[in-house]
Amino acid sequence: MSAQPSKTALIGFGEAGSTFARAGGWGQAANAFDIAPQRRAVMEECGIAPAASAEEALKGAEVVLSLVTADSALKAAQDYAPFLAPGAIWCDMNSVAPDTKRAAAQAVEAAGARYVDVAVMAPVNPAALHVPLLLSGADAQETEVKLYELGFENARIAGQDVGRASSIKMIRSVMVKGLEALSSECAAAADEAGVFEEVMASLDASEKSLPWAQRIAYNRERMATHGERRAAEMEEAAKTLLDLGIEPVITRGTVVLQRRAAKSKKNERNEAA
Repeated sequence: MSAQPSKTALIGFGEAGSTFARAGGWGQAANAFDIAPQRRAVMEECGIAPAASAEEALKGAEVVLSLVTADSALKAAQDYAPFLAPGAIWCDMNSVAPDTKRAAAQAVEAAGARYVDVAVMAPVNPAALHVPLLLSGADAQETEVKLYELGFENARIAGQDVGRASSIKMIRSVMVKGLEALSSECAAAADEAGVFEEVMASLDASEKSLPWAQRIAYNRERMATHGERRAAEMEEAAKTLLDLGIEPVITRGTVVLQRRAAKSKKNERNEAA
């Protein structure tokens, strides 16, 4: 790994931020801010300096990794842009629609900083810094180098226009998350009818990769664990389709099922407590 930027800031320190920080070993060359105070302990565990505010985290930062929730991505860019150092690169790694990223870019660039659309194309666990990233924007090439210096090993440029990387991500998500929701809906009906094993056997006979029972168990776990975040992402995917003139019928349904799965899991945890 070559020399890293003089200072890196992470805005948002959930699963992605903590995973990247642990793998990168950035130490005191990076600090972080999260609106949830309990995340400070995780930052310290990862060797990252906790900041009391976004302004403190961003002071002098050359590279900023925005890793908030999808529904907070635009607001974070708009609220924190005034704290960015001139020429700083705001790497928007959130799963949001192209128009959302373009609006965020306007706020960042109006403040004298630079904006790059970064699409995270796979789960951050267990890939960590090996996770595939797509970059788009006028400063994508420089950002690719900066991310490499931080330890990211699988970034590539998708184009010069903000929104191109997120278009690939969002439209791909229609299929990936939609299949999860569709398989869950199918399994629910099979369970209710008492024909789960028969339906799974029929599906196995028509497709020879992973057995369907294993695939559905995996999809259900992913939806229960990450459904709230995925629902927010799929709302942005639906917006992407609407912006393209496509009615997101299945995508809207995916939002409902992802959120429902997360709520059911939360209720189970509350009952067990």
